[in-house]
Amino acid sequence: MSLKEKLTADMKEAMKAREEGRQRLGVIRMVRGAIRQQEIDGQKELDDDAVLAVISKEVKQRRDSIEEFKKGGREDLVAQNEAEIAVLMAYLPQQMAEGEIRKLVQDAIAATGASSPKEMGKVMKELMPKVKGRADGKLVNQIVRELLNAEG
Repeated sequence: MSLKEKLTADMKEAMKAREEGRQRLGVIRMVRGAIRQQEIDGQKELDDDAVLAVISKEVKQRRDSIEEFKKGGREDLVAQNEAEIAVLMAYLPQQMAEGEIRKLVQDAIAATGASSPKEMGKVMKELMPKVKGRADGKLVNQIVRELLNAEG
């Protein structure tokens, strides 16, 4: 079953759940809309990797919003976005632990021979295909920066 088919099946399930599934239904509809928009813009059907990219982007947007809402003292919106992230995370692959990411970063630094923060682009280019969809890009970036600064 493709990811799009799973989203459709889960949407039907959430519709049947009525009140209990209301938030989940809204999040799934929003993601399906984003996927459909991406398909229209690109004039092609999205495969599972592209669907994962759309879901990851939605999670990232919510995480960024949470930071802003916390600054503004809007705990109600923070809670809503966290609940939406919880629904979206069910469709993403298992997220990597920080220790796993650090190991991959160290391997990428060794493979590229990078020794200073100026060479961060090389390391990220090597690393991102390995962690795509399985780790938060901001966290990966932070770890790469930290390890390159320690080396340099």
